[in-house]
Formats: sequence, structure tokens, C-alpha cells
Amino acid sequence: MAQMKNPSKGKKEIIIDAFAGGGGASTGIEQATGKIIDIAINHDPDAIRMHKTNHPETLHITEDIFSVDLRKYLSSNQRVRLLWASPDCTSHSKAKGGKPREKGLRILPWAVYKLCKQIREVTGSVPDIILMENVEEIQKWGPLDKEGHPIEERKGDDYKKFIKMMKSLGYVFESRELVAADYGTPTTRKRWYGIFRSDGGCIEWPEPTHNRTGINGLKKWVPISDFIDWSDLGGSIFTRKNPLKEKTLMRISRGIEKFIINDPDPFFLPEETAAPFLIQYHSETKSDYVRGQSVSEPIKTIDTSNRYGLVTAFITKFYKSGTGQSVKEPIHTITTSPGHFGLVSAFLIKYYGNGIGQSVKEPIDTIVTKDRFGLVSVMIKGEPYRIIDIWFRMLQPNELKLGQGFPTDYIIDRDYAGKKYPKSKQVERIGNSVVPVMAKLLTESNLSEYRQADAG
Repeated sequence: MAQMKNPSKGKKEIIIDAFAGGGGASTGIEQATGKIIDIAINHDPDAIRMHKTNHPETLHITEDIFSVDLRKYLSSNQRVRLLWASPDCTSHSKAKGGKPREKGLRILPWAVYKLCKQIREVTGSVPDIILMENVEEIQKWGPLDKEGHPIEERKGDDYKKFIKMMKSLGYVFESRELVAADYGTPTTRKRWYGIFRSDGGCIEWPEPTHNRTGINGLKKWVPISDFIDWSDLGGSIFTRKNPLKEKTLMRISRGIEKFIINDPDPFFLPEETAAPFLIQYHSETKSDYVRGQSVSEPIKTIDTSNRYGLVTAFITKFYKSGTGQSVKEPIHTITTSPGHFGLVSAFLIKYYGNGIGQSVKEPIDTIVTKDRFGLVSVMIKGEPYRIIDIWFRMLQPNELKLGQGFPTDYIIDRDYAGKKYPKSKQVERIGNSVVPVMAKLLTESNLSEYRQADAG
């Protein structure tokens, strides 16, 4: 790495999170540096409350990014060592499809340029390092027509202009598209990351530690199954008070076909959780008699027929036309909607004629003995199984939080005053957040002197 200039000698170095949200980037930066975020800015009071709950020592500014005047909060004896900026991405994202874009949101990156000039006016220099995050489509940022749609032949014009103006402030610049799953996080969230440096140091990128298949000396992607609460499998889709909609049932059907019927190695719940159980069937007993046990115990006597039931599950998406995903993979990109991911569980038994099963959460007398629950016969590694019931529930905010890579103790269900957040607000904060691990690794790569100083 090239010798770094040190024009900040004698000044207090500070860190600013300019689009702080609920604190994803701030969490990663603090993990990397061991230092608190000095200033966090966000226009949403709910986001600021969540941020303040988890980062109480930070100065919080609840204000529109174009209205905020950082000159009121800075002094000449300070130097901004790092500025993180994750402008709202919804008006650039391909998820918008053919819908008109919001012009006000598309110009948000220009707030970064504005903040840099404010900082320079007070401290005498622009921030040493700026780390930016956005959807990959930011690179196609360009003007809109009268209907609010991107002008095809001018895609990328505004992006190039923004980069040019940032360079005019003295920055060198690089960008890459990175997938969080490649760095050990259980989500395949893909984002554009831009690094600007004005301090003479080299731009550095973290090296991937994982890949999909676990080849070339890297670890295999971390599955979302490691972060799901398997003690809660929801309830049967056949006995719901409010039946699922036809489209939801079709998604479940496609998922059953893809992840169970046609999967030569479907996912079975790991033994170390409480949710999995075995259902043991004995032909010498009456047809509605069920013996079961926890898989955390030694298995009971195994007879020649080995009649034990198993449990398998997959994740199904609730937007677009996806069939879902296997829980053996990282979770797909988490959005702000609370209804996009649901857990579907299919209860299987080895099939020897008529058999029935039940959840450990149901009293024995509620077992449904109708043959309609013998839904599908499945061959798994040469053994015949039959799906006897399908259970369903939505993923909970805490599961999504862990899937996004937040620490287990990160508070999302209440604010610092004890006020409870509804689930919709919790999911919204998570879906809008930066993956903390990505902020941590990018910060470590470009602010290595913090880590070295702490180690020494």
C-alpha cells in the first residue's frame, strides 16, 4: 500500500453516516474501527430512533439530506476521516420495472457532493474517504422523460457527471458490484459500492471468503437455514381460518415441486434444533396410533422397516413470479415489505400404506386422518416418502435481521424509550439497511490503521 499522507495530524478524526437508516452501515463501521459513529443523518424519525437505540452516543440529526447544514455541527479542529453514504435506491432499482421514477429520489447522490463542500468549508478539506452503496442500476442513472421514465439513449449520463464532479473535489474513484454472500453473510444481496479517496491512500477491496459451491479454496455460502427459528413451523395450510390466496398456493406448489419432489437431496432440519422430530409408525398398531420422539434424544429401537417421519422446508417468495428458494442457500435480497418471505414446511413420512402424522405442537386428538393429506409420493435417495401435510408461516423480523447479517443483540423491536415498533416498521428498517458485514469489510480495507493501532 502506498505511503499515506497525514494532513489530519493534530485534528480530531470523525466518522459520519450520511444516510444512516436503522444503523446497518454504522454497525459495520463501528465493528471495524472500535469507534462510535460521530454523526448520523436521516430524514425518517423512525429510522433515527432505531439508530439511537443501538448507537446512543452518536449525534443524531433528523433532517432531509438536502436541508441539513453540517457546518453547524463541525469545527475547524476536526477532520472527517470517513463519510458513508447510501442514498435511497428505489428510483434506480430494476425492481421498479416500468413504473415512473421519482425525480427527487434519483438526485440524492448529489447530496454527497453538497456535504463534501460543506465539510471542506469548515474543516479545510473534504472527507478523506467516502464509501457509497447503491443498487447496481445506479450506473445507468440518467435523465427522465416527461412521464418519469429513463431516456434510453442517455442512460448513465448523470452517473458519469456525478463521478466527474466528485473527482473535481480531489478524489480518486473505483467501484465494484459485490454480493454479500461472497463475504460470509447469509444473503445474496448484490450492490454497487463506490470508494472515493482524497488522502493519497490506495483504494482497497476486501477479498471474497465464500462462493456458491465452496471451491477454489473458498468456503461455501452460508445458508439461511442457520438463522431460522425452527421451533416455529407455523400451521397447516389446509386448516387456516383465512385460506391462502390462489397465487400463494401456486407458489407453494411450485416450491414443493422444485425443492422436494425434484430435488435429489432436499433439506432436512438439523438435529441440533428443537423443531425437528421423528414420527415412528408400527404396522402392528392401529392406523391412527403415532409414536414420536425428539431428534435431540437417542433414537428408539430401529426395526427392519425404519418407519420414521422427517421434516423438510423451503423459503417461498411473495413478489414477482418466483418459485422461492432453498434454505440451503443464502436468503435472496431482503426488501422493505413485511410479506415477501414465508416459510413452507412439508411433513414427510416413509410411505408404507396409510400413515398419518402431526406436529409436536398439536394435541393427539387433532390429528387429521383424511387420506387427502397423503398429497404427493416422493422418492428420496431411493426411498419412498409421502407428503402428509404442508405448514406455512411468514419469516419474522428477527430472522430477517440475522439474514441481513446484523448482530443477534441488535434491537429492532423497540426504541430507546421502550416504544414498540410494529413488524412492518422492523422489516422496513431491515430491508433498507446496508449489510453490516459489507460496511465492516470495506472500512477495514481502507482504514486499516485503526485496526493496527488497536492491535498495537
